[in-house]
Amino acid sequence: MRGGRRWSTVVLAWSVVLASGCTATAPDAEPKPDALGTELAEPWPDRPVVDLRFDVAEDLGSVAGREVVEFTPDLDTCELVFRAWPNKPATADAGSSLTVTGVRVDGRDAGFREVAAGAPEDAPGTLVEVPLEECVAAGETLTAELRFDVVLGEEVDERVGTSSDAEVAWFATAFPLLAWERGRGWERGPAVPVAGETAVSEDFRLRSMEVAAPSGHEVLGAGQAEGTEDGPDGTTVHRFTAPAVRDVAVAVGDLDVSERTIGGVRVRVGLDRDVEEADGEDWLDQIEASTGDLVDLLGPFPYEDLWVVVLSSQSSGIEFPGAIQFGDVDPAERRGLVTHELAHMWFYGLVGNDQGEHPWLDESFATFAQVVADDDEPYVHGSDGDAPPVGGSMTYWAAEFERPSSTYYDTVYTLGGAALVEARDRAGHDAFDAALARYVAENAHTVAEPEDVRETFADLPEVLAVLRDVGALP
Repeated sequence: MRGGRRWSTVVLAWSVVLASGCTATAPDAEPKPDALGTELAEPWPDRPVVDLRFDVAEDLGSVAGREVVEFTPDLDTCELVFRAWPNKPATADAGSSLTVTGVRVDGRDAGFREVAAGAPEDAPGTLVEVPLEECVAAGETLTAELRFDVVLGEEVDERVGTSSDAEVAWFATAFPLLAWERGRGWERGPAVPVAGETAVSEDFRLRSMEVAAPSGHEVLGAGQAEGTEDGPDGTTVHRFTAPAVRDVAVAVGDLDVSERTIGGVRVRVGLDRDVEEADGEDWLDQIEASTGDLVDLLGPFPYEDLWVVVLSSQSSGIEFPGAIQFGDVDPAERRGLVTHELAHMWFYGLVGNDQGEHPWLDESFATFAQVVADDDEPYVHGSDGDAPPVGGSMTYWAAEFERPSSTYYDTVYTLGGAALVEARDRAGHDAFDAALARYVAENAHTVAEPEDVRETFADLPEVLAVLRDVGALP
């Protein structure tokens, strides 16, 4: 692993993500184009096509799932590989799990094996490998059907859980996620006991997502709502679809839902019944303010719909493409948190990355965008000592530090975000923002790599020097 770098500059406090910022302006009706007028890259034409079905138990404690994936690899392959992220340490230790119960490939039963890949000893694996009867060539389409069960742990401060008191369930990345990267093949990086993301996924077309939930409960999903119909045994089936997403999030329960169109985006905010700090209109006001400044910096909001659930059992925020889970906080006081999670709609949602191998590509950029959008005041870092490399992988943080989560946050979020702010100051705001617009446009709907950052900012050596100095670029 790369050694620490000496760094003494303006650094953003961790309160960047936690504290409130200045008042923002509301988004324009028609967001301005990016600095170069560059059109976004189109989604991969041969991206996977996914149909999902979630049947939520009456007590909101579990989910029975079915997934159908039409997959056209761009490289030869002899297997299919899926990730079962509810089995990572943070969620598995809290009582949540995902278990695949059956697989069919092209209409025939298929064997499969679970691989721990970082899961706790008593949990199912985070990898599900499906050997194919015959290898397939690039460009050949396979159809896989998987059935699975999800157990939702009680009062989990994470992406998968349920609350009996608040009568709400939430589950995100709670299906077998295809682990393919274009041009690279299967991604098998292990889950780690660090409070951060390790997922990577290409865009897929969500042809249909059905959520069958007890009638009378509200359902927040992903993409565009396509209506409801009566289901079996006192349930209502809610349907959603999306042209290009990397993941989905769902919330079901006794939710107070508010809705507003913000800059052409349909925003729904659902609060569980035990939320106390703010109401739906307060959340919509802050989302509107934060979104306006992000649009000014980064360009049009990447999704036509945004789904936000506020959960009394959670404490912070977790992002998904077109969806966010927040804890019970006052959004005005925690403006930085709101803006940070919204910035992830561009960095990880639109421009993807391998969150296990290169977490700085979404977290550092999201912190940078939040600080610039909120016009936050940085503070001067007091030490001139060695700092870990911003570009470290999640396995690096887990292996090298006694307190990996806090070191990871201080370095990837705080130092990484600060480095990008300083790089912008050194290069000049107009030049940096033009390059950033090009980076977003050219890498939209891809899984970006550090080399893409290097290529984008090649004409701005001041930027590359700062990123090398903090160990973001080798």
